[in-house]
Amino acid sequence: MVLPSSEAATRSAMHDDGLISSPGAWAKEVRQSAAERAQNQGLPERRDEYWKYTRPDFFVQESVTLEAQVSPKIQIFNNQLKAEILFENAVLAAETLPKVANCSIESLDDAADLDLHWVSDIYGKLELAGQYPVRRSLAALNTAKASQGVLVHATGQVSDPIRIHAVCAGRTDAIIHHVVKVDAGASVTLIETGQYGARCNVVMEVEVADTGHFHHIRVQDDHEIHALTHIFARIGADSTFKSFTMTSGGKMTRNECILELIGDNSAVSVAGACLGDNDFHHDDTVFITHDAVNCESRQVFKKVLRNGAVGVFQGKILVKAGAQKTDGYQISQSLLLDEDSQFLAKPELEIYADDVACSHGSTCGAIDEQALFYLRSRGIPEAKAVDLLTLSFMAQAIEEIEDSKISAAILNHLTDTLEAR
Repeated sequence: MVLPSSEAATRSAMHDDGLISSPGAWAKEVRQSAAERAQNQGLPERRDEYWKYTRPDFFVQESVTLEAQVSPKIQIFNNQLKAEILFENAVLAAETLPKVANCSIESLDDAADLDLHWVSDIYGKLELAGQYPVRRSLAALNTAKASQGVLVHATGQVSDPIRIHAVCAGRTDAIIHHVVKVDAGASVTLIETGQYGARCNVVMEVEVADTGHFHHIRVQDDHEIHALTHIFARIGADSTFKSFTMTSGGKMTRNECILELIGDNSAVSVAGACLGDNDFHHDDTVFITHDAVNCESRQVFKKVLRNGAVGVFQGKILVKAGAQKTDGYQISQSLLLDEDSQFLAKPELEIYADDVACSHGSTCGAIDEQALFYLRSRGIPEAKAVDLLTLSFMAQAIEEIEDSKISAAILNHLTDTLEAR
């Protein structure tokens, strides 16, 4: 059981000695603190401001009702990636941890047994900072309970992307916690594919030092799962953080991204492309805090929905006093291919500086009938014409990916997915 539904069950799960009795003093302390934090906050409810569009009970019920099927390995990156890490049924296959130049890769389980480790300065710390002003008790519960995860420490330029691939079968509950540290002047690209469990709670904490660069690509493809993810990141001066998620499966998915820009001249981008069909609910919730001068943030999300699928976007830009020269951009758009689908959006700006350029926009609508007619008049079948317009609509989000080879692979994968449907 990963996410207990009652207060008593929550308290029992959090204080079970098997969960917080790791020999490492740092791990025991941070897990105990997170357990108390989650218990004090309580589990999320539908009446909570940032859960009004998505039912939290999918993530907190006592038993897993879904049964995941082993899906074929996603083929989109197979010829590009050399370093790969494998999770099977929510457990890290330790023998798959690769040796990578300018980067150390370890398991959370091993690090938690040590009295001293670099991860103790990050694990649970960024999640804690991300609890204000919005409480995120399920992320705190993850910090308290997670034993499986990967620790990535980039000390220089990592030339090849690192891939984490997950496979699962049956009613697997997964609670995974990754930590990434990017040193000054270092850079690394991390790719996630597959799903850790039929129901999963995944947290990633990322610390990017001054002049560091972190790129994150995630592909969510499995269809019969409930997935809750959080990314907490702290970005230093003259550094970059970029995250892109492609989603074309899952019954209930909520991806949260909480970023804090603390160094001058830094830039972040959070983007997503979503293709939803039938019994599909997809929620992107983003909170970006500007607390430094001359920083840039971009949020670009595109969703294509049909047959009653539901898409949600909640995005906020907070500019603190003194964060002058901030450039904040936010766009969320949805293409509804029928009258049964829904797109629910809540864009926000909160600004306490006077020399900024911040904008947000959110739109939804049907496919362009004139463009569709033009393509059909050129002999293109209707289904193919709709696919071409869908690809064109999603292009802006995919363009946020910096690596041209990865963006081309994502585009090809999306094309194959549309053709298969």
